[in-house]
Amino acid sequence: MSAGLRVLVVDDERPALDELTYLLDADPRVGEVVACQSATESLRLLREREVDCVFLDIQMPGLSGLELAEVLGRFKQPPPVVFVTAHEKHAVDAFDLHAVDYVLKPVRPDRLAEAVRRVLAAGAPPPAAPDTQVAVERGGVTRFVDRGDITHVEAQGDYARLHTSAGEAYLVRVPLTTLEEQWAEAGFHRIHRSLLVALAHVTEVRTEAGRTSVMVGDTELPVSRRHTRALRDVLVRRARAGG
Repeated sequence: MSAGLRVLVVDDERPALDELTYLLDADPRVGEVVACQSATESLRLLREREVDCVFLDIQMPGLSGLELAEVLGRFKQPPPVVFVTAHEKHAVDAFDLHAVDYVLKPVRPDRLAEAVRRVLAAGAPPPAAPDTQVAVERGGVTRFVDRGDITHVEAQGDYARLHTSAGEAYLVRVPLTTLEEQWAEAGFHRIHRSLLVALAHVTEVRTEAGRTSVMVGDTELPVSRRHTRALRDVLVRRARAGG
């Protein structure tokens, strides 16, 4: 990736497109900015020239920004994508598509400068596997939580609430069954129809009056009868492996 980034900006609203183009053009790390008002137009352009990154609006007529990002992700060498939108609700979807950043409108120059920094950093080898961090959102701010800090996950309809060792909780728009499948190899185990627990954070297993629970820090979590035997088996295997 060259020092002078070649940036493609896609936004169907002309004032927003012009402002973003102006701000990016003023960044000394950006060498060229090309503007398009539709996803279709951007795909035609990308057939003729290469860019180093794409700054995308999400809600556009025809092909949306999320749909365009899916198409870009199938390129032989997908360009890094930064979403620039007035809507907070798409952050989880955006990071599921491996977006480099998610910038809210109205765009602040300092926030855009940080997005450019992340684009440049994306050209270097990542310091860790991409699934070791989880994108979460709170109050319009997207941050990354180390999966190793997550103690347990609680189902809330089509969402899941992630609980961390620091006592924080974050809601993500991912069903518990999906996380159970994706995080099984990372040591997350189903203990209840509405709970996953990180086995590494289990400090104690309690059985009283025929009911089993586990302690995660100061939190006691119920284990359903259906999952009790499987939990004990997996904890025994982990203990033997550690020994």
